[in-house]
Amino acid sequence: MVDTASPKPTACLALADGTVFYGHGFGATGRRVAELCFNTAMTGYQEIMTDPSYAGQIVTFTFPHIGNTGVTPEDDETADPVAAGMVVKWDPTMASNWRATEELKAWLTRTGRIAIGGIDTRRLTRAIRQQGAPHVALEHNPEGKFDLEALVASARAWPGLEGMDLAKDVTCAQSYRWDEMRWAWPEGYSRQEAPKHKVVAIDYGAKRNILRCLASAGCDVTVLPANATSEEVLAHNPDGVFLSNGPGDPAATGVYAVPMIKDILDKTDLPVFGICLGHQMLALALGAKTIKMNHGHHGANHPVKEHATGKVEITSMNHGFAVDAQTLPEGVEETHISLFDGSNCGIRMTNRPVYSVQHHPEASPGPQDSFYLFERFAEAMDARKA
Repeated sequence: MVDTASPKPTACLALADGTVFYGHGFGATGRRVAELCFNTAMTGYQEIMTDPSYAGQIVTFTFPHIGNTGVTPEDDETADPVAAGMVVKWDPTMASNWRATEELKAWLTRTGRIAIGGIDTRRLTRAIRQQGAPHVALEHNPEGKFDLEALVASARAWPGLEGMDLAKDVTCAQSYRWDEMRWAWPEGYSRQEAPKHKVVAIDYGAKRNILRCLASAGCDVTVLPANATSEEVLAHNPDGVFLSNGPGDPAATGVYAVPMIKDILDKTDLPVFGICLGHQMLALALGAKTIKMNHGHHGANHPVKEHATGKVEITSMNHGFAVDAQTLPEGVEETHISLFDGSNCGIRMTNRPVYSVQHHPEASPGPQDSFYLFERFAEAMDARKA
């Protein structure tokens, strides 16, 4: 779809089935090939673009007003954008927000991310829902010259996320400490100066706000790379182990992550808490299986029900794979489900403080419906010490 006010399209989105969308390019120039997903959140485009879980994906934003609050380094979930590209209905307008330090277009250009505007995102979203998340090629060329055959061919040649271990690409290079807590008015971010618990967090693509929530729950957090061994984890003498979010196929990352988690579970009685990919890693370590979803869950308005209490939480989600609840072994029970499609959103061991959730309790869509999960982790570490 092309805005008639523009003399010619400067960006092109080609799907592997041959469908082509024309629009206005902004941000960096060049070509990116990835899986296309859509996100229904009305806020948080900067957090979405910098969420490491979006590695290997181009994000279609269904909300049309993208860019109107600009960007600020305070809202980055990691140092630079990780999502491969951005698709929006309207070109970003000038930012109007007292916290903004940069315009979205300039930020995307500086960080090397391609975006396309002027797209019929409703039509595109329907295609994703009906056909499944497609492989696509997105190109921004200010001259408006596109080799459509080459674009479609590159989309078809892309191998897809199944079997792809992307955690190794977004994890930290070396261990580090984290003590920054959640943002609060008016002081902003403060430091955890009196932690009660030592936690080792395994970084499969950890969002900064997850680490902030751990710190706010009283944790002294040490972050280790995704390929850390159980010996390296236990060398820190932790009170608990956290398994972070991340991108890619959980079965592929599980090749090295699952043996480490199994070893921790076999050798210790430490509380273990996982989110998103960490949830899937724990499920695999306990003997369950994961499956690729048709188009995944990406948004900030997903209702999730906790079985034990009947409580419904409004949650943020970002996942294209899910735990198959039918494969949960004896001694592991489902704790949460999605009220959109009944898919699994949480598990726990029935006899130990080992649990995980698929949704993102740190992302504040509720805004604090799910923060109790971090408090529950802290309480489990308290109970073990007692």
